[in-house]
Order: sequence, then structure tokens, then C-alpha cells
Amino acid sequence: MQGSANLNVMIKAARKAGRSLVKDFREVENLQVSTKGPGDFVSKADREAERIVKEELLGARPTYGFLGEEGGEVAGADPTRRWIVDPLDGTTNFLHGIPHWAVSIALEHKGEIVAGVIFDAAKDELFWAEKGNGAWMNDKRLRVSGRRHMHEALFATGIPFGVKPGLPTSLQDLARLMPGTAGMRRFGAAALDLAWVAAGRYDGYWELNVKPWDVAAGVLLVKEAGGLVGPVREHHHIVNDGSVICANEPLFEQLCKIIRG
Repeated sequence: MQGSANLNVMIKAARKAGRSLVKDFREVENLQVSTKGPGDFVSKADREAERIVKEELLGARPTYGFLGEEGGEVAGADPTRRWIVDPLDGTTNFLHGIPHWAVSIALEHKGEIVAGVIFDAAKDELFWAEKGNGAWMNDKRLRVSGRRHMHEALFATGIPFGVKPGLPTSLQDLARLMPGTAGMRRFGAAALDLAWVAAGRYDGYWELNVKPWDVAAGVLLVKEAGGLVGPVREHHHIVNDGSVICANEPLFEQLCKIIRG
């Protein structure tokens, strides 16, 4: 399927940044045995990926705003359009040599996400969607899963680590949900969690306290693949507040009932 001019710009930027990251990822794997460790190297790879994406996007659309994980927000001459970018979602996986990370790019128009691209460069899987035109992986149309029963369903979430807040709540959610499901996964890349819901690999996903660049593109993918998406907490904004819960239609209300309490 042929996408819009904006989508093509996004795909070009994601692929270019992804190629750079794949090259760096090979070096990270080698750095695992060094005494210095790969942390500084990864931060450089992250910043370089954002530089590539920003250069490609603003080179093609110089009037659009830009919100990136590394460089913060830049207002554009066109206040109605904004790129939202995570140049490396799954940084900890990347740091440890685990091939589960992605470049995520979304386009927001008048407060609504209208296009999204998530590129899993390590697996060469390009997930993309435009409002009203469906969700795709490479050239394959995506649909959320058709599972209807919780005991068959596989869900994903994020679990806070380090000094991040919310660990007790997350553990309580898991304790309520896990006994009645086929399993839980915590793979450490929110953008790919959402893309995998869109692809039917996961049946649902939820997480609190995620950043706009983590979920902006993925939320559109799930919607365009036929899934339902809402905030975990009522009155929260999905993207701005980082409060996301999603699933296929048969499972959405069941998942919400458990997670929302």
C-alpha cells in the first residue's frame, strides 16, 4: 500500500536511524566485556539516531514542531503539526545486547495522532499506520487478535524499575490478572508492545507513567488494526499523561475491569 508524502518521510527517517543503530548495536555487543561498559556508547548512539531523525523530518517539513526524547521540544512555525519521536525505545535492551528495541515516530495534527511508524531494525519489521488507512507491518495488513477468553490471552505491560514510582500498583495488577490468563510479558519497549498488540501477537497491553514518545505511534497502530484504546485512569490523556490500556474488542472491557479495579 502507498502511504502519504508525510508517511514516506517518516519511513525514510526511521529506516535511516535504524541502520545507524544496527551498526552501533553490533559494537554494543562487543562492549559487554569491556571494563568501561557500554553506557556512554549507547547514549551517543541514541543521540545520533535522534539527530538523523530530526534532520530528515525537519529537512522535509521545516515548519512542523518536534518533540524528542533526547532533545526536548522545538516549536514549529506551524502550531498544528508536531513530530513525536523516540529514537531508541528499549534502551536498556540495547545496552545489554538484547535485540528488542525500535525507532518510533508519530505525527500529531491538532492534538491527534494521524500517522505512526515503529521500526524494529534488528528484526527488519516496519510497523506503520495512517488514520483511516489501516495498520501494516512491511506489506502485510495487521489485525488485532481474535481471542475472546481471558484464559487464552497473552498480555504485556511495563514494570517500574530503579527509582521509578508505581511498583506496588504494578505488582497488584499482575497478581489480579495473571491467574486467569495465558501469561504476561515484560519485554521493555512500549512502542513494540503496542505494535505487537496491533499484530495480534499480544492480546492486550497497559502501562502507566510512559512518555508521549513511547506510545504516540503505537496507539494509532492499535486503533487502525481494530483494537480499542483508552487511558488506564479516567480523565487521563493517553499520550500526554502516559496512561494506556488496549486490547481487542472482546477482551478490552474485561482487561479494564481488572486493571482499573
